[in-house]
Amino acid sequence: MRFFKQVTFWLFLLFIPSVCRAQETQVALAKTYDTALVIYDRSAGRATRIDPELSAQRKPPCSTFKIYNTLIGLELGYLKGPDDPWYKWDGVRRDMEGWNNDLTLREAFRVSAVPAFQGLARQIGAERMKEYIEKIGYGSQDISAGIDSFWLPRSNTKPMMISADEQVALLNKLLDGKLPFSDKNISVLRDIMQVVKTEKGVLYGKTGSGTNSEGKWFLGWFVGFLESGGKTYVFACNITGGEKPSGKVAREIVEETFKAQGLL
Repeated sequence: MRFFKQVTFWLFLLFIPSVCRAQETQVALAKTYDTALVIYDRSAGRATRIDPELSAQRKPPCSTFKIYNTLIGLELGYLKGPDDPWYKWDGVRRDMEGWNNDLTLREAFRVSAVPAFQGLARQIGAERMKEYIEKIGYGSQDISAGIDSFWLPRSNTKPMMISADEQVALLNKLLDGKLPFSDKNISVLRDIMQVVKTEKGVLYGKTGSGTNSEGKWFLGWFVGFLESGGKTYVFACNITGGEKPSGKVAREIVEETFKAQGLL
C-alpha cells in the first residue's frame, strides 16, 4: 500500500543521522496522520520521537489499558492462565463478532473484548483499581468516568488520559520489575501480548482505538516492545486526524518501521 510505504520510508529517517530528518518526517506524516511515535532503545538508553510535542500530549488509552487491567486481575486472582476458561458470553450479540463467544484470557486480549475487560474492572472495583493506578502512576490517574469505562473516550465524560511518552516510561518500569506485579504474572502478560514472531525479532503489543459520538474512528494506539538482536525496544504510537485512524493502522506503522530497520 502506497501510504504505508511512504510512512515507512520517512520513519526510516528517524534512525539515520540527518540535519533535516525531523522536518522531512513531519512533512510526510502531515499528509497522512498526526503521529506520535516514541521508540526507546533500552540498551542505549535513548528515545527517538517523531514529534516531541505530540508525544507529550495525553489522550485516552482506549484498549491499551488492557495491559494493566490484565496485570491487576492476575495479581488479585481473578485471572489464571492465558488459556484457562475465563469470559462467559452473556448472549448479547455485538458488532465485533469475536466478542460473541466464551473466551480465554488469550482470546479476549487478542480480539480486545471490551465486555470481558469491563467485567474484570467491575470485579476489581473502584477502590482497588484506584490504588493500583496510583501505585504505578498511570497517566492522569482519573477513573471518575466510571469503573468499567474510565479508559474509553465517551461523550460527556472525562476519561483517564496518558501520553505516548508516559506509556513508554511505564513499560520500561514494568520490564525493569519496578511495578507491583509478580514475575509470574508479567510472564503471562508477555505470552498473550506476542503478536508477531520472525527470524529477526519478536513483537509484543496491544492496540487501542477510539470512536467519537458518531461511531467514527478518531484515535489509534499501538503500545508494546520489540526484542531483536539481543536488544529490546519499547514503543508507543498514537495517531489522530487523517482517514479512519485506528489501532490497526497504528500497529502497521510500527511494524513497517521496525521492518525497514531490519529488526522484524
